[in-house]
Formats: sequence, structure tokens, C-alpha cells
Amino acid sequence: MSLLEKLGKTTATKDITKIETEKVYKVEVNEKHEKLKEKVRNAIIDEYNTNNSEINAETAEVKSMIKRLLLSQGESISRFEESKLVQEIYDDVMGLGPLEPLLRDSKVSEIMVNAADEIYVEKSGKLMLTSAKFKDDDHVLNVINRIVSPLGRRCDESSPMVDARLADGSRVNAIIPPIALKGPSLTIRKFSSTPLEIGDLIGFGTLSHKMANFLEACVKGRCNIIVAGGTGSGKTTLLNVLSGYIFDGERIVTIEDAAELQLSQSHIVTLEARPANVEGKGAIAIRDLVCNALRMRPDRIVVGECRSGETLDMLQAMNTGHDGSLTTVHANSPRDVVARLETMVMMSGMQLPEKAIREQIVSAIDIIVQQSRLRDGSRKIVNISEIIGMEEGTVTMQDIFTFKSKGFGADGKISGEFSPTGIRPRAVDKIKGNGVSFNDDWFMK
Repeated sequence: MSLLEKLGKTTATKDITKIETEKVYKVEVNEKHEKLKEKVRNAIIDEYNTNNSEINAETAEVKSMIKRLLLSQGESISRFEESKLVQEIYDDVMGLGPLEPLLRDSKVSEIMVNAADEIYVEKSGKLMLTSAKFKDDDHVLNVINRIVSPLGRRCDESSPMVDARLADGSRVNAIIPPIALKGPSLTIRKFSSTPLEIGDLIGFGTLSHKMANFLEACVKGRCNIIVAGGTGSGKTTLLNVLSGYIFDGERIVTIEDAAELQLSQSHIVTLEARPANVEGKGAIAIRDLVCNALRMRPDRIVVGECRSGETLDMLQAMNTGHDGSLTTVHANSPRDVVARLETMVMMSGMQLPEKAIREQIVSAIDIIVQQSRLRDGSRKIVNISEIIGMEEGTVTMQDIFTFKSKGFGADGKISGEFSPTGIRPRAVDKIKGNGVSFNDDWFMK
């Protein structure tokens, strides 16, 4: 895309001001500034006089040029207005336009573009409509292509859905017409520059100290763990935290649709799935990567999410010497996890009897960690459960920790407590067998 097209399909961004309500995320709109920015855009086109799709210049250089062009327009503006306009025009030319201020706001965790004139954010667990807008659908498409093109991916009528990531690792999903009826839609799950640690989750009220100690022992003791929950419940964040407990000397293979995990260990191989090319060839699925990982001499396999036939391969890996593997699934309860695993194994195409599938699950999975996003926007681990066997063809499990809600407090937040059930998990023997210390007091009521 030419610079002229890039600039012509961008629009102004607005500085974020203080939130006045939980429903509207306010931005400042100045009609005079809009006209001035349009003049400067045209001046930038004249200045470069090029059809190159990218401006190969440093940030300071581009901003200096924008400032000079602003002054050349002869408009009387304050130093504050000048600084604001320079940033807005820079965002249009070099960034993602109206999304840039939202990306810079550390309190915004998710950005949802439903249509060109309808942009929501999630902030402090609450959804808020912003007054930021794209110019039109073409502007949204321009931003989508600006995100996916450097990754060698595309989003067009022949491939109207795409998963990608930003340079900082933020997860991106885009879907365009004819699939999206209201126009191009874009969802960005922001990536924290500083990975959260278990102490942060405890501080947020996601789990208790006893639960954290137990989960640390489970990871170090090579238990196979599934983190379950709904969309936006914090599964990937928890998976990242738990993966951080893996000993540094172990060889870890991570497998994801879009690489998000931030592990600090020294021996990590990161694998990422790949969609088909323009000819519909060359796709590399999660299942292909799981099968390949088994040939890479992994000590641990961490799969970002099991959602299809790769579940069978993951269970087989857990059953054949790759203890301590971790993954996530979408499910609403520990019991639902088992049903989901059965369904996904069937999606592998293998005609296995129901009993055989359940036996695989029982022998492979040790711990299920159920995380939920509650009505007040908080994220909590509501169950830590253990799979203990089969009884009359049914998978049996027991709760080790639960979260008991006590309703809403005066601040509008859900109050409650994390409680051990008093059951000593059978996984203790496996954990101790791997040389990890344990404290029975964790499970005392």
C-alpha cells in the first residue's frame, strides 16, 4: 500500500481523558484540530513524494518533520496543542491510528472494534464504550493489514479471519466482511510488558497463599495440569505464571496459535501454528506441532490451548513420559473439562471407545484449575480439583480448594473466601516422589 493510501485511510486519534462513567470512555474531539491535521497529512505526502508503503525513519525524525509541517501551516496553536497534534498524526502515519492511545493506556486490558464507529475497551474488568472512531471501514482494514502483513499473513475475502500478534506480543484477532456483517472487526488482548507473578495474582485476589503453594508444588512435582475457564477468565495469564515454576534446567517446548507465553527459563523452544497461504497450502496446525514436539526431546510440553484433535496427542504425551505438561481448555467447570476433553479427542478422527478415552484422561491428567471471571470483573480460581480414577465408567474427581462467594460488598466487589476442602490430594505421592517438599497444613480447614 502506498504512503498516499496509508495516509488517506487514517484518521485522527484523541487523547484519553478521565473516565466519567463505566459506560463511556471519553476522548477529546476538536474540529479545528481535525482540519489542521488533514493539511499536515497532505504536506507529509508532498514532503516524501514517494509510493513506499513504509517510512524508514526514526520516531524522533518523523515527529520533528511533523512539527515542522505543523508550524508551516501558519496556525496559532499552544505548545500543548502542538505536542498533542504531533502525537496524533504520528499515530496515524506510523501506528494503528485511533487505537494507539488505548494501547498506551496500561489500565486497558482489551480493545474491541465492533465497527468503524464502535470501539469498546475492557478496563479494570469493566467493558466501556469509547468515543474513539475510525474514519470508515477501509481505515479499519488498513490497520488490520498493517498488523498482519509483517507476519506473512493476510485478511481478505478468501481468508476473512486471522489470528496475529503485535510487536509487543499482544494477541490480535480480526474478522472482516462477508463474515462480519457490521464491517471489519478487530479484537486485541493486550500483552503486559512485565509478566505477572504469583504474588500479583494473590494481590488481585485471584487465589490464596495456600493455593499458590500447592500449585507451585504441583508444577515442580511434575503433575499434569489443565487450566480451564471461559473467554477472558485469565487462563493464559495463569498458565504463564505456572510455567514459570518449571526448573530452569529443563527443556521446555511451548506450542501456541499466536505466541504469548513469556517464560524466563534458559532452555525454551517456542513453536507457533501457521495458517494456509494464498493457495490454501502450507498450514501448520497445533496438532502437527504437538506431534513434532514429541521428537524434540522435551522435558515439558506447554500448549497454549487445546481445542481440537491435538488433545489426543497431548494426552498421549502426558501418558508416555512427559509428566509435568500444561495446557488450557475452554470449560465452565472441572466436570465440563472432562466432557470437553472427550469431545476433542473424538475430533481427532480416531474411533476410540468412550471408556478408552476416559481411561486416557484419568491416567494423564492430575490437576484441573478452574478459573472464572466473576460479575464484578474480577478473576478468581474457583476450583482446584484432582482426577482420582473411574467408577462404573465415570471419571471421578475431588475438590482440593474452592472459592465460596458471600455476595457483594459495599464497594460493589464480590466478597468471599478461598477454602481447602480438608482432602489431602493423592497427587502428594507423585509430588514427593519427584523430590518436592510438601506441607499438609495447606489442606487443613
